[in-house]
Amino acid sequence: MSGTPARTTDAATAAEVVCLGESMVTFLPSQPGRLADVPSFGRGIGGAESNVACALAAAGHRTAWVSRVGADGFGDHLVEAIAGYGVDTSGVRRDPSRPTGIYFRTATDRATDVHEVAYYRAGSAASAMSPRNIPYETLPATRVLHLSGITAALSADCLDLLHDLTAPRPGRPLISFDVNHRPGLWRDADASPEVLLELARRSDLVFVGEDEAEEAWGVTGAEAIRAALPEPSVLVVKRGAEGATVFSGTGDVTTVPALRVDVVAPVGAGDAFAAGFLSAALRDLPVRDRVRHGHLMAAAVLTVPGDLTGPPARAHADSLAALDDDAWGRLRLGPGWTGDDQEVRTT
Repeated sequence: MSGTPARTTDAATAAEVVCLGESMVTFLPSQPGRLADVPSFGRGIGGAESNVACALAAAGHRTAWVSRVGADGFGDHLVEAIAGYGVDTSGVRRDPSRPTGIYFRTATDRATDVHEVAYYRAGSAASAMSPRNIPYETLPATRVLHLSGITAALSADCLDLLHDLTAPRPGRPLISFDVNHRPGLWRDADASPEVLLELARRSDLVFVGEDEAEEAWGVTGAEAIRAALPEPSVLVVKRGAEGATVFSGTGDVTTVPALRVDVVAPVGAGDAFAAGFLSAALRDLPVRDRVRHGHLMAAAVLTVPGDLTGPPARAHADSLAALDDDAWGRLRLGPGWTGDDQEVRTT
């Protein structure tokens, strides 16, 4: 399949995947309800790109996270927590004059009207990322550079950085781009659709949800999204409960149904799906299995309260991904299903 990450000459020591973007300290509610009514919050970490790096590292891949954080306690916590997953954080720079971003959120689904997020990230250290202060020497040796549209929304400098990283050049790693359309982050919301479309067209592997494609570009359905994005070698259209459809540069189209999951908290699933897909791609698995590993990694996160969790053991995930279509369709995953001693339910 086109879009498989190429191996580099020093693949034995280099990170297989470098993820670049802002991570923040996230405060998770102790109970459901409005932010005004939640009495206390637990501390966690959150960031689309660092989530992918952590999930891939937990799945056994060499990963690195590149970003900027403040020279403060929250920055210390982020670097230590992400490194704790086995991620190389040597490409993270400390900013003595800008703070680390933080945010608070409610327990409800991001897609519902009652979901609230309070960001304190304006002027953050990560928003100052630019082509002038990112350690480019960490990037060329990697097989995959994973980016998202969130970074483009943070500042003009961050957008310049993404334009620079996605520019065609000899030896460029495979660019994986998750559209991650977040209208509330853009100072100029009218500009976001065109910017995200341009960045996606410059990338090799693109993840986009049907819902965000309709909101950003006014296109409906997987085929219409592919028509709007013919350039990427691989386009993964996430279709919610319907599953995901993959378009390859060879013209092949593969649709894989989603799993039935007893959801604990609907956050972090998109990042986990990208990590599962990338993990299988790094192992040169077939397209169907890449999508199934994406669904399985997403199910692991959906069945815990936070944005991150340990993935199922590779052998466990491989055995589930190899099921025939009927058995796959009868799976139902709930809390604790990733444990080696847990029985996976079927219906």
